[in-house]
Amino acid sequence: MKVLLLNGSPRTDGNTALALREMVKIFEGEGIESEIVEVGKRDIRGCVACGACGRLGRCAFDDAVNEIAPKFEEADGLVVASPVYYASANATLIACLDRLFYSTHFDKTMKVGACVVVARRGGCSATFDELNKYFTISGMPVASSQYWNSAHGLGKGEAALDEEGMQTMRTLARNMAFLMKSIALGKEQFGLPEREPFKATHFIR
Repeated sequence: MKVLLLNGSPRTDGNTALALREMVKIFEGEGIESEIVEVGKRDIRGCVACGACGRLGRCAFDDAVNEIAPKFEEADGLVVASPVYYASANATLIACLDRLFYSTHFDKTMKVGACVVVARRGGCSATFDELNKYFTISGMPVASSQYWNSAHGLGKGEAALDEEGMQTMRTLARNMAFLMKSIALGKEQFGLPEREPFKATHFIR
């Protein structure tokens, strides 16, 4: 099994990375392969609604998004992590996720999702809610922990002093590993849930 972890922080060795590494320790102990991909400092533009991905099967902008897409398709779980900026996720990460989820047409059903947010003080809950929406629109079960998946720290390495935050990361990784393994067993015995043909509606007709 494999988990893909996206670090949305431009500080590749900061507190967000520290939280992800705490999860990776647990994944390794569970026999689950993990890969952290740094996106926070990448040059990733937002979606321009060109619709070319419907024809090309990939995003028209050939950057980190198209590099991440096959890794996402292969993975059994996805962790998305971000520092908190103005009670929101890093804009580069959001641009990446908008395009990644929209331009990839493989079935994401039952891939397990989890997000991690790191802040000096406030804005964690709003950012947590923002990131979880990518999973819940895609048929991806969301792994939970003992608390909302947040850690606190400002200076480099300070998040390690947040004992509850680090415990939350470890618990999240254990719960995510259990859920991925359970889903794999369920798929073997029962297959994926039946999917109805999609009905797209809006509020005019």
